[in-house]
Amino acid sequence: MGRMVTLIPGDGVGPEIAEVAKSCVAALGVGIEWDVEEAGAAVLEREGSPLPDRVLESIRRNGAALKGPVETPVGRGFRSVNVRLRQELDLFACVRPCRHYTGVKSRITNPELIDLVIVRENTEDLYAGIEFMESCGQENPLLSFIRDKTGVILGCDTGISIKHISKSASERIVTFAFEYARKNGRRKVTAIDKANIMKMSDGLFMRAAEAVSRNYPDIRYEHKLVDNMCMQLVRYPEEYDVLVLPNLYGDILSDLAAGLVGGLGVAPGVNMGSDYAVFEATHGSAPDIAGKDLVNPTGLLLSAVLLLHHLGETRAASRLEHAVALVLREGKAVTADLKMDGDPFPAVGTRAMGQAVVEKIRSLS
Repeated sequence: MGRMVTLIPGDGVGPEIAEVAKSCVAALGVGIEWDVEEAGAAVLEREGSPLPDRVLESIRRNGAALKGPVETPVGRGFRSVNVRLRQELDLFACVRPCRHYTGVKSRITNPELIDLVIVRENTEDLYAGIEFMESCGQENPLLSFIRDKTGVILGCDTGISIKHISKSASERIVTFAFEYARKNGRRKVTAIDKANIMKMSDGLFMRAAEAVSRNYPDIRYEHKLVDNMCMQLVRYPEEYDVLVLPNLYGDILSDLAAGLVGGLGVAPGVNMGSDYAVFEATHGSAPDIAGKDLVNPTGLLLSAVLLLHHLGETRAASRLEHAVALVLREGKAVTADLKMDGDPFPAVGTRAMGQAVVEKIRSLS
């Protein structure tokens, strides 16, 4: 019997790319067995929750999961399944490598020089979901508290989100970033915040990062403000290595960095804690193309590469990444979004691209 790993196919295009990932991992011969657990909008009506307890129990039992995209309604409906997974399993670090693969379109000059990693704190900040709805017609205790403590008067039609950042969580994520850098031969860690304005929250994060950095004299440390960092990533992305950020900034800059190397379709990710790890495609569920054999499976395949490294299957991980890189470089058997201008070869579907990766794996054996 092989190593059991939880597989969450997800919503929309998720089941299609999950099948591709399964076939590619099977071709590697590593003996992984999949504990398939459905989650998301697809099971909400049937089970009354987008994240049934059985999914969490499976991940706790197996220790690792591979996850397709799960729908998150915008401005309505249930809160993000991803957020609850992180909170329930204490997956405090979101790690998103961003590197360019030859054959993938990019608007950046010399994208092959880009090879950076985003390390995002997962448990605090505005994403923790401490929110209050507006309330009129009665005295609002929260608005009264804000008025009495700060002198700021907010109208009764105001929605409020609380941004909380702690010293302990900040130290934990920055330590994770430095340890990741040391383990993976990275040369620099950049901490990013808006400490010049939010001195009590982002300022705390900045001070925690500075303190932790002193424990790693072998790794260069620098601090950047988030607005400046956005500009720096567009102008000089090759200058950066490991970026560590609070939750919201990390989410935004992860997408920016993915855009530099070709988009979310080629961006892998993992949410990690001390005990569990969930590897996932970072793109959305794309319901408009679900079931049409159009979706690019690269993001989930590269997430499977990260999963294999995590499981100690280093050779298999390298073979899978090499196979994906070869398919991307040749450009013959890739989905429409990966086609270069003037490419004489027609685009293929999701399954055909997955089969091309399988054939490359076999050729590399």
